[in-house]
Amino acid sequence: MKRSTSLPALEPSADIAYIGIDWADQKHNICLFDSTIEQFDFAVIGAQPEAIAAWAEELRKRFSGRTIAICTEQKRGPLIYALCKYEFFVLHPINPQTVAKYRQAFAPSRTKADPTDAQILVELLLKHRDKLNAWKLGSAQLRVLQQFVESRRMLVAEKVRLTNRITAALKGYYPQVLDWFEDKDTQVFCEFLTCYPGLQTAQAAPKQELEQFFKLHHVVQANSFWAEAF
Repeated sequence: MKRSTSLPALEPSADIAYIGIDWADQKHNICLFDSTIEQFDFAVIGAQPEAIAAWAEELRKRFSGRTIAICTEQKRGPLIYALCKYEFFVLHPINPQTVAKYRQAFAPSRTKADPTDAQILVELLLKHRDKLNAWKLGSAQLRVLQQFVESRRMLVAEKVRLTNRITAALKGYYPQVLDWFEDKDTQVFCEFLTCYPGLQTAQAAPKQELEQFFKLHHVVQANSFWAEAF
């Protein structure tokens, strides 16, 4: 989905192109201003990493790897870390409140003729570039490391979310197991729930079987564990 229009009211500077990205979970709305022809292009791309990569490579070819300024309402997250590996992008993260106030001041009617958020981001780049800070990406190795750090942060957040859901569910029908295990995000805890999914199955298990279970999982205090549990 793509359309073009010419809006000569802006005054571009040195970069070959200027892009505003109105990001969302499933798709990103794109506004691109091509300074060589002074024309806006509008498009929608998927939020998947492969969709962003294909779009970025298309821009590399279209503008021969020359510098492209990008403005978005994100300072971190999957979109930023997908873009930061491209050396020809200069990223300008911006506070969402800035866009909201700009829209309220210059496009208050909320009609179809009003500029989109992506276009507003481009206008901010073109008219107020001197007031926007470019995001320093650092070396290629640092950019890769930043992506790994962000991926780890997301995995940790997902682990916490799942652990909280499991804990909430167990409180309703199997609260004892929460007292037996200090850490709920371990392999031994998950496998214990798989083998003994309820209080009766745990209490009915032979002592030798339980000792073998904990021995296999390198739990050295199994005897005291069951002495306290029962």
